[in-house]
Amino acid sequence: MTAPLLWMEGIAKAYPGVQALAGVGLELARGEVLALLGENGAGKSTLMKILGGAVRPDAGRILIDGIERAIRSPTEALRAGIAVIHQEFNLVPALGAADNIFLGREIARGGAGLGWIDQAEQRRRAGELLRRLGADFAPDAPCRELSVARQQLVEIAKALASGARILVMDEPSAALTSAEVAALHGLIRELRRGGTGIVYVSHRLEEIAAVCDRVAVLRDGRNVGGAPVAAVGRADLIRMMVGRDLVEEFPRRGTTPGAVRLVVEDLARGTAVRGVSFTARAGEVLALTGLVGSGRTEVLRLLFGADRKDAGAIRLDGRRVDPRSPRAASAAGIGLLPEDRKLQGLVLGLSVRDNFALPSLARFSRWGVVRRAEERAACAAAIAGLRIKTPRQETAVRGLSGGNQQKVVLGKWLERRCEVLLFDEPTRGVDVGAKVEIYRLINDLTAAGKVVVMVSSDLPEVLGMADRILVMHEGRISGRIDDVASATQESIMELAVA
Repeated sequence: MTAPLLWMEGIAKAYPGVQALAGVGLELARGEVLALLGENGAGKSTLMKILGGAVRPDAGRILIDGIERAIRSPTEALRAGIAVIHQEFNLVPALGAADNIFLGREIARGGAGLGWIDQAEQRRRAGELLRRLGADFAPDAPCRELSVARQQLVEIAKALASGARILVMDEPSAALTSAEVAALHGLIRELRRGGTGIVYVSHRLEEIAAVCDRVAVLRDGRNVGGAPVAAVGRADLIRMMVGRDLVEEFPRRGTTPGAVRLVVEDLARGTAVRGVSFTARAGEVLALTGLVGSGRTEVLRLLFGADRKDAGAIRLDGRRVDPRSPRAASAAGIGLLPEDRKLQGLVLGLSVRDNFALPSLARFSRWGVVRRAEERAACAAAIAGLRIKTPRQETAVRGLSGGNQQKVVLGKWLERRCEVLLFDEPTRGVDVGAKVEIYRLINDLTAAGKVVVMVSSDLPEVLGMADRILVMHEGRISGRIDDVASATQESIMELAVA
């Protein structure tokens, strides 16, 4: 009998106070796409970091083609034919896409070791990889100028360039649009036909049936189930992941939108945003969607003062606001939960309490001295009210799961008493259970009469949560959907490519 391409057994890993993995096993055949599922904190990322050599296990063994291998570093993993696309990007912002793709594996002119990098060949090969992924940017584009979705494509291309036989994809589609996801899935099928084994980690359950052969589910650091994809349904997967039935993925709201609170007229910035106008009402979820580069995120950044507008007017509750900076926007009652919460929404080295209190320090301070008791009491109320899972207020926010980090960002804007909440990809990289919690928090905000403007590439999320939908294309609003109940993903995509 032929040995599996990959065999992991008895994998254990403990951190202070946490047993991340307890005797986990995983099997992967040649040419197989295995979906690895579980809630945030289930142990998926730890298991993949062990396979990729970034973390050493306390116990267990890894066999490749039936031969036990000790993988003590990412370099050793690459030598063993393993490449990992991590959920958190590992790019050098100042370098171009091609230089990042071949970083550490540069193509030398005339042969290895000669010290001359063949930039033209690197750009050519990078261009081929990016075209296979449906990318729309040049291979020499600096990564710091790329959107989160485009950086994700660079990470995927970097892993493909290694020629790995075992490819781990940790949330590869979390930031991608439907068209980019389709290109990625086509590439996965191509790799599978070539015998590459793929471990696919995703919280987008609709992807599993489309691209995976088999599922393995972790919960609380242990194997809890596995089956061929054809043998399990969506409800079965959710039940295995969270240990209970979820009655509704998109909890219904009982509130009816009220009077207009936010008015945006002819908002413009260069070619990114061109004459965008809309209104949003009290208790309403207004969704902005469209392809990457359509101007969705740029609109939110203009509303929040992160970018300066060239033209246009913004009114909140009848008064004109001109947010020239995030400080001015938050003072006017506008808060932003950014697409990249770790880079733009949080200071990862600071504690939960420090992140929570940052926008409200003036209120927590007197004569330049922070009133810690008041700050701690407010943070404790937010942790309880938002159900933030953290050992202590003093815990560094980088140690929290994605869903709980998102709640900390939301908590700081609620404490700042913002009336307009701008959500940019609110559930990116968040598991199905935590998604429902975030949706319920959005419902609580609308029930309190606040305005929620949500950018999302997840069309089921848009259809499940929005009261109205605006579709963007090339910086303009290309369509408006008021009757969301009658809309479909296809009708949204038709407007997105119009």
